[in-house]
Amino acid sequence: MKKLLIKIISASLCVIMLLSLSLSLASCEEEEGKVKTLYVYNWGEYMSDGSEGSLDSNAAFEEWYYKTYGERVKVTYSTFSSNEDMYAKLSAGAVSYDVIVPSDYMIERLIKEDMLAPLDYANIPNIKNIVPEFYGPDAEFDYYDEGNVYSVPYFYGMIGIIYNTDMVDEADTGSWDLMWNEKYSGNILQFNNSRDAFGTAQYFLGLDVNSADEAEWRQALEKLRDQKEILQGYVMDEIFNKMQGNSAAISAYYAGDFLTMYEENDALEFYYPEEGTNLYVDAMCIPKTSQNKLIAERYIDFMLSEEPAVANAEYTYYASPNRLVRENEEYKAYMAEIKEDAYDKIYTTENIKATPYKNLSDKTLAMVNNLWEELKSDIDVSPTIYIICISIVGSLVFFGVFFGIRKKKRNSY
Repeated sequence: MKKLLIKIISASLCVIMLLSLSLSLASCEEEEGKVKTLYVYNWGEYMSDGSEGSLDSNAAFEEWYYKTYGERVKVTYSTFSSNEDMYAKLSAGAVSYDVIVPSDYMIERLIKEDMLAPLDYANIPNIKNIVPEFYGPDAEFDYYDEGNVYSVPYFYGMIGIIYNTDMVDEADTGSWDLMWNEKYSGNILQFNNSRDAFGTAQYFLGLDVNSADEAEWRQALEKLRDQKEILQGYVMDEIFNKMQGNSAAISAYYAGDFLTMYEENDALEFYYPEEGTNLYVDAMCIPKTSQNKLIAERYIDFMLSEEPAVANAEYTYYASPNRLVRENEEYKAYMAEIKEDAYDKIYTTENIKATPYKNLSDKTLAMVNNLWEELKSDIDVSPTIYIICISIVGSLVFFGVFFGIRKKKRNSY
């Protein structure tokens, strides 16, 4: 009787456990069905990710969103290395992104091609934190999106030249000329994107970076061809390992990224070339194809609040248009710890000749893309290569004759 009772109790417990497990799994599946995915597409190394004790901005948003709205959101975050790569992916339509962070001239292009959704600022109240130079009736830096109809400024900066003080003579610095100095042949890196690479040559030559004149672009092309002979390579994100590891001595790049490299290698230094350089703004936008526009606007709003805004600024070392960052004393102290003049290096624009890139016409864009392909596909044929080619051809002729004679001998038997 006891054994029967034990069996009945055991069977009952098993049924109860199985029912509980089924209910739990059903509940999880139901909960998972409620989780919405927000697709964010940003530059590499451009948002605080929780490393070294920093704030994980995307995870913080997910937590904040659930506490604020009672809904689960999962951020799927991916990165690009150039505006052109971002545009190609976006226009292909393979993924429907909800938030993207292009640069000024690319935002102009996306607006022109009707690829961005107008923002509803009722869902972005923290826009009040953006300083007047970047948002509002007197904004100076909304040249790419007047009135900020489609974009919210994220970071801004200028391009300069990074060099290794152990490998480069100080007397050679100050100008774009350093990027063409044969003394450093094999140790110079160039941008691996058409707009920035051409920009280095155009500023050096005193040309208009927004010109529609093909002759001027071809003049810059010839300058880049001259440089190609002494380059180590064309890079984007690879610059970090190369400059930090002393495997290259000179490169044009963005001011904020210089500080990231400097933190790993204090032999590096930076300057804005005297001939002039590019000033750019990167801004958060919502593609017209977004499936979660309201959540995307709330995501942008969250990134304008103090904690993530400061964390992102500390992580990237880029200049922030957010007053909560600029007025944060802990942030200023943090920047001074990285490098004594770090804050001034990225925020001071006085006495620096800087101009933005503008969106080019379709005709000019096509021409520039063709010139870029022309540059990248050039093959430098040296005497050594001629000798190798002649040797290969000679070997082929020899073996052709040799096997031809053998074949004739066999046929004669």
